[in-house]
Amino acid sequence: MKRFFEIDFLRGLAVISMIAYHTLFDLNYFAGYSFPIHSDSLFLFRSFAPVAFLLIVGLCLSISYSRARSEKGKAGLFKKYLFRGLKTFALGLAITAITWLVFPQEFIIFGVLHFIGIAIILVFPLLGKKRLSLLLGISFILLGLWLQTFHVSSHWLLWLGLVPEGFYTFDYFPLLPWLGVVLLGIFFGRALYPSAERDFRIPDLSGNRFIAFFSFLGRKSLLIYFLHQPVLVAIILFIA
Repeated sequence: MKRFFEIDFLRGLAVISMIAYHTLFDLNYFAGYSFPIHSDSLFLFRSFAPVAFLLIVGLCLSISYSRARSEKGKAGLFKKYLFRGLKTFALGLAITAITWLVFPQEFIIFGVLHFIGIAIILVFPLLGKKRLSLLLGISFILLGLWLQTFHVSSHWLLWLGLVPEGFYTFDYFPLLPWLGVVLLGIFFGRALYPSAERDFRIPDLSGNRFIAFFSFLGRKSLLIYFLHQPVLVAIILFIA
C-alpha cells in the first residue's frame, strides 16, 4: 500500500511527544518528582500527541476508504472497517485487563485504543462526506467540551464523556469530544488527499535521514505505544 512520508513523519513527531509526556508522568508517579505536566503552560505539550494521532486516524481512514472504493467498489467495505474496529477495541480490552491487574485503582476503562476501535466503526458512513465531517467534527468537539463541565453519579456514561466527581484513570478518550477530532481528520483527508492521492505539491524528503527516522517511528507507532511504557517504568524503577 502506498504511504505518504509526510503523514508518517507527523505521526513520528506525535510518538516522540507521547514518549516525552509519559516520561515526565512516570517520573512523577513512580519516582516522586513534581513536573507540572497538568499546568496550563504545558497544555499544548500534553495535547499535541493525542490530537495529532487522532487527526491522522481520520485522515488515514479517509485515504484508505478512497483507495478501497476505487479498487473494489463500496460493497463489503463496512465489514472491513467493522473488523478493523473490533480488533483495535480488543487491543484496548487487553490494556484494560493488564492495568486492572497492576493498577486496580486507576485502570484504563475507555482509553485511546477503545476509542479508536469504536470510532472506526462509527465514522464509516461519513468517510466520503467532507463537509458533513467538518460540521459534525466541530460540533462534537464543542459539545464534548461543554459536557466536561458536568458530573454524573454513574460510570455508565464514561464512554460518552460524562464522568463522576473525582473520577481518575491513566488514559481516557471518550467519544465526545474526541470523535470530533477524528472527523476533522476525515475532512482533511478528503480535502488534501482526494482519490487517495496528494492534491498539493511537496518536495520528496523521504530520503532525508531526519525525516526518515521520524517516519520510521510513525510506521511503528502501535508497537511503540505498547512497549514504551513498560520500558520507561522499568528504567525509572531501576534508576530510582
